[in-house]
Amino acid sequence: MKVLVTGGAGFVGHHLIEHILKNTDWSVVSLDRLDTSGTLDRLSDLGIWAEQKQRVTIVHHDLKAALNEHVRQRIGDVDVILHLAASSHVDRSIDDPMSFVLDNVVGTCHLLEYARTVDRLQTFLYFSTDEVFGPAPDTVRFQEWDRYKSGNPYAASKAGAEELCVAYHNTYRLPVMITHTMNCYGQRQSPEKYIPSTIRKILSGEIVIVHADATKTRPGSRFYIHARNVASAVLFLLEKGQWGEKYNIVGEREVDNMELAFLISQILDRQVTCEMVDFHSSRPGHDLRYALDGSKMSSLGWKLPVDFENSLRRTVQWYTDHPEWL
Repeated sequence: MKVLVTGGAGFVGHHLIEHILKNTDWSVVSLDRLDTSGTLDRLSDLGIWAEQKQRVTIVHHDLKAALNEHVRQRIGDVDVILHLAASSHVDRSIDDPMSFVLDNVVGTCHLLEYARTVDRLQTFLYFSTDEVFGPAPDTVRFQEWDRYKSGNPYAASKAGAEELCVAYHNTYRLPVMITHTMNCYGQRQSPEKYIPSTIRKILSGEIVIVHADATKTRPGSRFYIHARNVASAVLFLLEKGQWGEKYNIVGEREVDNMELAFLISQILDRQVTCEMVDFHSSRPGHDLRYALDGSKMSSLGWKLPVDFENSLRRTVQWYTDHPEWL
């Protein structure tokens, strides 16, 4: 089996490659443009890299351009395409929406066109996001086929790319599956993200800023999930999933960002000072709460390999041992 992973040098992508190397005998092609979000340092930092790197081929390409013959030859024949490559920063999408349309919509279309030429393709799995549904009202958890209401250009670009994948399945019978993944965390995440930035601020004695509602009394919340748990769900879907279907990959419990900061402080055994800020009123496009219904995956038999508390503890301890990633 040979798997093409787009965005393989990115945060979730490198965890997925690590999981494949540890749990299968497959070969991997990592397709990446290697910009600010993708770095080969992530792959080379993996504990198994020295032993297993011969199973991975790294191909440089920016999906804003179609895959030319040279790139196709470098990739070779593949059985599975896992499409993670995307621009994913909400603030940057608000400032420069067209770049997200080019990266996420046009880039996905170029990859779909390439996929149509892959004779032995078994599955094309597109990684979408919980953000396509927009903010979730209290008690609501969106199911896979619920209406979309993107709250920012990033979410809209992911929704547009997702609809292209649906269209290619319906029109060309491409073997497409789609996942909606909630907020991922784990080792080697960008230091601007909430969990590593909170670890850094607690260690340095800085105030942790928590996005809240207009009253500054209700913090935002997420169903956080470790990237390796997401990788486990992907391998599960390659065996159990069905073409033309969508699947929510969800953490086991909702955690608000104030609670999360205190959990991190307890693991670090340090005091934390938090300040709730009404960021959403002054900066539309940032949603206070996301929530997905994970019952579809559960009904198929998938379970989180490692629960939230243990995943968080391992992550925080890893960062304290690797401060260069903060």
